[in-house]
Amino acid sequence: MPLKRYGVLRAAVIDRRIETNDTTHYQIHLRASGVDYRAAVDVRSQQSPPGLLYLGIDHFDHPILERVRGLPDGFTDIESRVGGAAIDFIRGNLFDRASMRPVPTARPGPENDLGGFLDHFVRRALGDLDARAYVFGEVCEPEAKSDRVFGFRPGNGIHDVHMNQGNRGRFAGDDGVWQDGALLLHFPAADDWVAVFLAFQSQVWHTDDITGHPLPELPGAGPAPQPSPVEPDHLVRVVAAQVNPSRPEPEAVTLLNASPREIGLDGWALVDRAGGRLPLSGALASGAAVRVPVAAPVRLSPGGGTLTLLDARGLKVDGVAWTAERGRREGWSVVF
Repeated sequence: MPLKRYGVLRAAVIDRRIETNDTTHYQIHLRASGVDYRAAVDVRSQQSPPGLLYLGIDHFDHPILERVRGLPDGFTDIESRVGGAAIDFIRGNLFDRASMRPVPTARPGPENDLGGFLDHFVRRALGDLDARAYVFGEVCEPEAKSDRVFGFRPGNGIHDVHMNQGNRGRFAGDDGVWQDGALLLHFPAADDWVAVFLAFQSQVWHTDDITGHPLPELPGAGPAPQPSPVEPDHLVRVVAAQVNPSRPEPEAVTLLNASPREIGLDGWALVDRAGGRLPLSGALASGAAVRVPVAAPVRLSPGGGTLTLLDARGLKVDGVAWTAERGRREGWSVVF
C-alpha cells in the first residue's frame, strides 16, 4: 500500500547530525511555529548496493515551487495526484534521471560522501533565519518520549525523503505514484531554491501509473546513472514548445529524433500536467525534427506546466517543465 500520510513539512533548520547505527541517516532538526521535528534522510540503503543515487540542484526552478511557496509553517497533507503539490520523480519532470549519481554513505575528507553533500546545503539554511526547508515524505505520529537524536519532547518527525515507488521485495508495499520524497530549501533574500533528490539503486524507474510497482517490460531497469539499451530514455527529445503562440497560431511542440535510426511514433503520446493525452503517429527519421500542433485535451499553459513523451508501451521517453517566467513571452518558443 502507498505511504500512510504523505505531505510536506515547511520549517526552519535548527541543527543537523549524521547518525550511524543499523540504518544510516542524515538527521535534520527543524522547528515550525514552536513545534520541533526531525527529518530522517536516508544516506545508506538496506538493500544492495548500499549507496544511494543523489542529485543536488542549485537555483532550482520548476512550476511546483508556485504550489508550495505559500504553504504555512508545519506539516501539510498532500493528496497523491497529478496537478497538485505532490512530487513524482518519473511523472513530474523535476530533473533528468540520468543526472543522478551513486554516492557512498561515508568517505574520508570533506564533502565527498552523501552526508557531506547534504550538509553543504543544509548548513547554508542553518545560518539563515528566514530560510525554510520543505521536506516531502511521510509524517511520523508524535511520540510521548523525547526524540532519540535531538532530545526534544515529544518526538515528532518525517521520513521517506526519497523516491517511493519501483521498490522490490519487502519495500514494495511502500509503492505509490505522486508520493516521492525530496528536500527543497528556499532562501527568500535571493528568492533562490535548492533541490535534493534521492533514490535507491535497487528501485525501478519505469512504474505502473496506478500502483507505482515496476512495469513488467523492464524487470531489471532501475534509475541507473546511464540508461540501459532496453530503455527509451531520450531516443526522441522534446526540444521546444510554443506555449504562448501569437494568434491565431496553435500551441505546438517540436520533437527531435536523437537516435541513429528511424522511429515509428504510432501509439506514442504527449501528456500534459493535468493528464491530457495527445496521440502521435507516423515516423521520424534519424536526426529529423517535427513540429506537432497541440489540440485538446492537451494544453500548454503559459503560466507553467509539464509535458511528457511516452512510447507505445507507455514508458517515459522524455519530459520537460517550464515556469510562468519562461512561458509568458508571446510568440516565442520555450527551448528545453
